[in-house]
Amino acid sequence: MIEVQDLTKVFRKPVRGSGLSGMVKTLFSRKYDEIRAVDGISFTVPDGEIVGYIGANGAGKSTTIKMMCGILTPTSGSVRIDGVEPYRKRRQVAQNIGVVFGQKTQLWWDIPLVESFKVLKEIYQISDADYAGRMAFLGEVLDITRFLSQPVRTLSLGERMRADLAASMLHNPRILFLDEPTIGMDVLVKEKIRQAIHALNRTYGTTVVLTTHDMTDIEDLCSRIILLEKGAILYDGPLKSLKNRFGNLKTLTLTVPAEIRAETAPRLSPELAISEEDGRLVLRFDADRLPLEQVIQYAFRELRAMDMKIAEISVGDVVKTILEQQEAEHAETI
Repeated sequence: MIEVQDLTKVFRKPVRGSGLSGMVKTLFSRKYDEIRAVDGISFTVPDGEIVGYIGANGAGKSTTIKMMCGILTPTSGSVRIDGVEPYRKRRQVAQNIGVVFGQKTQLWWDIPLVESFKVLKEIYQISDADYAGRMAFLGEVLDITRFLSQPVRTLSLGERMRADLAASMLHNPRILFLDEPTIGMDVLVKEKIRQAIHALNRTYGTTVVLTTHDMTDIEDLCSRIILLEKGAILYDGPLKSLKNRFGNLKTLTLTVPAEIRAETAPRLSPELAISEEDGRLVLRFDADRLPLEQVIQYAFRELRAMDMKIAEISVGDVVKTILEQQEAEHAETI
């Protein structure tokens, strides 16, 4: 279990002057700006749960992950992994966690991939039988067997990320921290990574904390999300409840005759928003207030729709709306 209580991390940044004289003065200056990267957050992640830890750039996601891994020490508050503070007993905690940072690798660049795995086998003191079983499982779910003999530097980004995920799981950790694991990958590779995470969670009950900007990852993997903004938690709860906060929102994308324009189209109701995107009309509305059947009839009758696509509001839209509201409120207070 992961327990985070009133966790805060403050970085101190020297105030630098301009020019050469300013740089010299900085050497003797004791003036600092304080950056509050994480601001008194608390949450608990029970065993076997997959949690999406999301937010805008600079929200404090990676800083939190690094404190939970023991890489950074909190300014105040506490993190406990199965009752142990990771920054105090890093070796003990490292036996029970796996970490993947999308921009960094834990593999040795110039040696074949399988040799990196053998080195990790010795570091984590994995028995021969356990190693063979893990390699068979990871080779199947991550599809890495065909490039095990290649040097890591020759692997594509997608292959390297799958290899990094395998390396993080080799010692069968109870908790897996994934920081942007699908960054820069194509659709097919992302799908393989998601399937592998599902398989690991289902087979071994692995707890997963996932940070990503790809909302498809969140919708496919997570039943719960923690939304962070400026170091504070804005929302912590079920994914479904977050979407329900904004009602039963739906979007209809229509192909209509060229003479039908958003600004001149006849209006069905003030509850219906009409816009144009990529040469198509887009209708947005709350189906709890304006029945879907009524909007569809309007689209065919009044807008002469020739083609239609119906979609529910995405998690990405919800998160974007929340963050935009927070930015607007912040701007008003300045």
